[in-house]
Amino acid sequence: MTSTDADWTITQEIGANLPYLRRYARALTGNRETGDVYATATLEAILEDISTYDTTLEPDIALFRAFHLIWSSTGTPVKPTSGSAETGLAARAHAHLARLTPNTREALLLHSVENFSNEAVAQIMGISGDEVRELITIAYQEMAQSSTGNVLIIEDERIIAMDLETIAADMGHRVTGVARTAREALHLADAEPFDLILSDVALADGSNGIDATRRLLASGGRKPIIFITAYPERLLTGKGLEPSFLISKPYDDDQVRSAISQAMFFSSRDAWVA
Repeated sequence: MTSTDADWTITQEIGANLPYLRRYARALTGNRETGDVYATATLEAILEDISTYDTTLEPDIALFRAFHLIWSSTGTPVKPTSGSAETGLAARAHAHLARLTPNTREALLLHSVENFSNEAVAQIMGISGDEVRELITIAYQEMAQSSTGNVLIIEDERIIAMDLETIAADMGHRVTGVARTAREALHLADAEPFDLILSDVALADGSNGIDATRRLLASGGRKPIIFITAYPERLLTGKGLEPSFLISKPYDDDQVRSAISQAMFFSSRDAWVA
């Protein structure tokens, strides 16, 4: 294989995994723009020094590993980006992040949301498998300490809606209602305030969760949204409204719990994300 062919192969590998890296970076930072800054910095680092992308690893592991080299070198948790001059609510959220046990949220998100095995997480973070398991346990404990709130579910498949309702309730949250259409979602939001939205994209009457959540945020202010969809790459294009928290169908309970904990963690510090 020539050097040009190898470069093209790496480009294809990165392109295939980039939407998921952006999803992870956004959930990790709790902010779409900040997450994208780190994802972009990772690509720039690879372009500058191709050895940053370890071709002896699986492509997704190699890309996430390159991200963590950037993430760790900046001194996590994430600092405000240049020119942002964050103060007040956002600054307090970052201050709280600084008090968390180092690397816990990274390990939890990589394992429960991105579906990496403990061994793969260890490769990405450069630690042992035993350390990964310990970090995940601590992360669940720390995330569970976030405040509970009201959850609005937008999902047209009844079995999935019931499952999401059970997961949220078991975590101590109160489900204000389940909407099968955008119109029902707006009606429920008018009837009772919510702190978090769990939303599918394609809904029963041909409407979609993206339009519904956009209208809900326009009237109710910024709140955390978790989209649950079979086509996550369609929401991570870099254009229009994009979620900071995104779960792929089919999902497992741990993915939903982790995303809810992360979203409520940031919302409980008044640093709303969308």
